[in-house]
Amino acid sequence: MSTFSSMHSPSYSHSFICSSSINEKKNQGFVFSSFPRFSVPANAKVFLQCQANSHQNAVLMQDGAVATKVSPVEKETPIEKLKSELLSVTSSNEWDEKASFDINENESTVSITVVGASGDLAKKKIFPALFALYYEGCLPKHFTVYGYARSKMTDAELRNMVSKTLTCRIDKRENCGEKMEEFLKRCFYHSGQYDSGENFAQLDKKLKEHEGGKVSNRLFYLSIPPNIFIDAVKCASSSASSGNGWTRVIVEKPFGRDSDSSAALTKALKQYLTEDQIFRIDHYLGKELVENLSVLRFSNLIFEPLWSRQYIRNVQLIFSEDFGTEGRGGYFDHYGIIRDIMQNHLLQILALFAMETPVSLDAEDIRNEKVKVLRSMRPLRLEDVVIGQYKSHSKGGVTYPAYTDDKTVPKDSLTPTFAAAALFIDNARWDGVPFLMKAGKALHNKRAEIRVQFRHVPGNLYNRNFGTDLDQATNELVIRVQPDEAIYLKINNKVPGLGMRLDRSNLNLHYAARYSKEIPDAYERLLLDAIEGERRLFIRSDELNAAWSLFTPVLAELEEKKIMPEYYPYGSRGPVGAHYLAARYNVRWGDLGLDQST
Repeated sequence: MSTFSSMHSPSYSHSFICSSSINEKKNQGFVFSSFPRFSVPANAKVFLQCQANSHQNAVLMQDGAVATKVSPVEKETPIEKLKSELLSVTSSNEWDEKASFDINENESTVSITVVGASGDLAKKKIFPALFALYYEGCLPKHFTVYGYARSKMTDAELRNMVSKTLTCRIDKRENCGEKMEEFLKRCFYHSGQYDSGENFAQLDKKLKEHEGGKVSNRLFYLSIPPNIFIDAVKCASSSASSGNGWTRVIVEKPFGRDSDSSAALTKALKQYLTEDQIFRIDHYLGKELVENLSVLRFSNLIFEPLWSRQYIRNVQLIFSEDFGTEGRGGYFDHYGIIRDIMQNHLLQILALFAMETPVSLDAEDIRNEKVKVLRSMRPLRLEDVVIGQYKSHSKGGVTYPAYTDDKTVPKDSLTPTFAAAALFIDNARWDGVPFLMKAGKALHNKRAEIRVQFRHVPGNLYNRNFGTDLDQATNELVIRVQPDEAIYLKINNKVPGLGMRLDRSNLNLHYAARYSKEIPDAYERLLLDAIEGERRLFIRSDELNAAWSLFTPVLAELEEKKIMPEYYPYGSRGPVGAHYLAARYNVRWGDLGLDQST
């Protein structure tokens, strides 16, 4: 059994950091503020990092000087000790001479190969994300980007294709054209079949030319259909893996259609990869507000004590798009909205939201807690699921098509474009709390958000001011993932005046107003994490198995019984059945009202 070469040295997995972090690293080390300062050239610093084993006594001082640790001498006086430390400072010239011998042998390079480079995902997301990382100074000094696909294309044609989708940060326009030109010079293309070991061997030869004898680290991004994942991994494993560095593979969803197909895919991948080399990407985990979810909970005392069944009445995870399949019907019809959105994006957010406090921020500690949540959940029942499919609708003189009007979709398709579900976590923290999910296409708006509705205030003195609708008095925490990122808390307060009239107001953190910096795209964060070997936001195999075990039974039942979806007009709020499902658990969907912050 052949496997990718994999090295897990810490010096590889965390040596590439953004320019903003480099300055922080410089301030670590010994501080001899009264000593004379000596400048250390950049190559000497690299030499120090790469030759830690050869020069174990070398120490980088805070002010840039390089000192050598001195072995302790018996009965050495403080004055003698100070003199010996001062004499141990090595000049810049001496380090220049030492560094020149070994620097090329020990520097590493990263080669990023986008497999499926001619596809939409590569053009719209992956290449722009790589350029953004380069623009921010987050990529290593030595890197190469290769596109690999079946399409015949030259390097110049790839660069022309990629250049059309590159943009610079809104808040950083300086040298934009120059940066783009520099980045494109590092982009190359190789045409080949996904199941051809010979073609991947040719790619390997080209990669080695660019790597120039340095330690070669290789990242493969599989932006291809899942039915050819294994062929591509097999060929890359045997013909294009790194011989002296790490090799990692990013795998895009879908990760199968059910438990059996997912397990088969994982088993096949592990013939050529170890689990540590597989990075299953869910781009929603890279979104800023999802990243902020654990920070909000675990670093704010006011939230953590409330994060349980004692104070939370229900949790809602809502995803809506204001457009239909738009020509993607052929792909979508094979999976449907439950597999496409709920089983991965929304369930991953739920696991992060509901998990216990991890031992640390280490990737394995966080993923362990997520798996515990998923394994504590009840398998989804058919009676707790509502499905729908959008139909044609005319509005304002414009006629919007039905799902089955898509030429790539069978006319008799029962594939749901909308689904709502009620899930439950059977553990001490969340017992009895309904977690409601709702996801759909061709709805009235585009939005992804988490809504936490708290319990009613017991014995509320002001109940009469709200009338019979106690939901009007419920506190609600809303985390809007997209668009227009925000976190706001609904509270009750008195309207100014002589009477006693109550009103609901929002304590609002609106990201665009609070932070001038543009929020990075999710793919930027995830690509950087993959390069650095950070697995916290990627899905582990046992986590994937636990997720599929929740949805596979109900998906099989829907297909076997050929359950008819409830039809809803294009541009509406979705099927009425979703409201009945929520009402069964005494819940009202939080996105029905008009929030002041929307």
